[in-house]
Amino acid sequence: MVDDATVDGNLDDARRDATVAEACERALALVGGRADAVVRASVGTSSLTRFANSRIHQNLREDLARVTVTVGVEGRVARAGTSRLDADGLSAVVERALTAAALRPVDPHFAGFAPPAPVVPVDHWDDATAHATPDDRAAVVAAFVGGNGTEAAGFCSTRAVSHALASTTGQWAVGRRSVARLDGIHRATGRDEVADGCAQATSVRLAAVDGAACGARAAARARAGLGAISLAPGPYEVVLEPRAVAAALLYPALVGFNGKRHAEGTSFVRLGEQQWDRSVDIWDDATDPRALGDGHDPEGTPKRRLDLVRAGVSVGLAHDRRSARLAEVEPTGHSVGSDAVGGYPTDLFMAGGGLTPEQLVGGVEHGLLVADLWYNRLLDPKTQVVTGLTRNGLFLVEGGQVTRPVQNLRHTQSIVAAFGPGRVLGVGDDAQLVGGEGSTMHVPGVRLAAWSFTGNARG
Repeated sequence: MVDDATVDGNLDDARRDATVAEACERALALVGGRADAVVRASVGTSSLTRFANSRIHQNLREDLARVTVTVGVEGRVARAGTSRLDADGLSAVVERALTAAALRPVDPHFAGFAPPAPVVPVDHWDDATAHATPDDRAAVVAAFVGGNGTEAAGFCSTRAVSHALASTTGQWAVGRRSVARLDGIHRATGRDEVADGCAQATSVRLAAVDGAACGARAAARARAGLGAISLAPGPYEVVLEPRAVAAALLYPALVGFNGKRHAEGTSFVRLGEQQWDRSVDIWDDATDPRALGDGHDPEGTPKRRLDLVRAGVSVGLAHDRRSARLAEVEPTGHSVGSDAVGGYPTDLFMAGGGLTPEQLVGGVEHGLLVADLWYNRLLDPKTQVVTGLTRNGLFLVEGGQVTRPVQNLRHTQSIVAAFGPGRVLGVGDDAQLVGGEGSTMHVPGVRLAAWSFTGNARG
């Protein structure tokens, strides 16, 4: 049984796995026959080492514990959560959920909870990462800082979570995942200017995060950024590095391939149409060894590979149970635990190509090499027009060679149009895992025919 003490991350792996399973069983027993229900529990740790001015200035560790109870009573649905896994905490969260359900109106689109179905075993896990110490992360940071003669800042994080799900329908699933991430910049200082270069690495294994390689890349990019010139706004051929590609594909993922948004008429997706270049294949697959996701979603639906774009044709949408019912299709296992948000892909892949990063740049007669896009905001979900800024490396390419650094520019661009038919001129062989907002993506660099820059970083 789960002890009535506070659950913390010092539990060994076997006990942590047993704790989440027992919490689900106890909460489900407390619901009894009063409602249909699905219970999710997770226990783990999240640790963060921050550094600035080339020195570590903060180490944080959070012990994670969460139980979420979702109940359905004759079409009245409510959800409640708690960080307490003791008997009183579980009893209280169950009663809160039932009380809330009694006050809710009947939901005519409630699709019930997932029936029992096999879940593909997904074990994105590494013991050393799960038990990483501040010294382990400090070693990665030290390698990133290195002796590059530039100042460095950023973070190195590790996270390890065990989770379980049980429902009154008979669905049962368990899993665990670990993730390590390094994200940082180096800053070079010139006479009257500074320039930043970035690098990141994300993996199930902290040992796979090469701090020295990331640091050397970021420092070299920062030094190359000194002496930046001003460039007039306008459309430019571009090579987007993987980090910039991940930023560009964020909104298509969140609100484009989202089944709920499609049902509401706000998605850009037109199934069966050639909306993308023929070189573009996009899919979601939490079961891929390169991914970081779970084998099931918060509703208990098993995950599997979901094709979204095949040879440029939009072929799929991510559904939770509600949007799947509206579309009269099977749910795809992409609930994120919020009916208001709907389902969206969280382990997105874009197929790589056969060109090295040097070959991508080598095909550009006059254009820009873009390291990163940030502060991006969606202006129109139907056209996927996004505005934002470049940062951490923008360079002029002339005659297939990087010639000069360029001052940051604002972009205002339809993402789908930029990747549209005939607009993708090359796809790189440098696909990598990029951690970001709301989604983790495995994407390559790309060469695009045009990207619209509409002002400098101030306008």
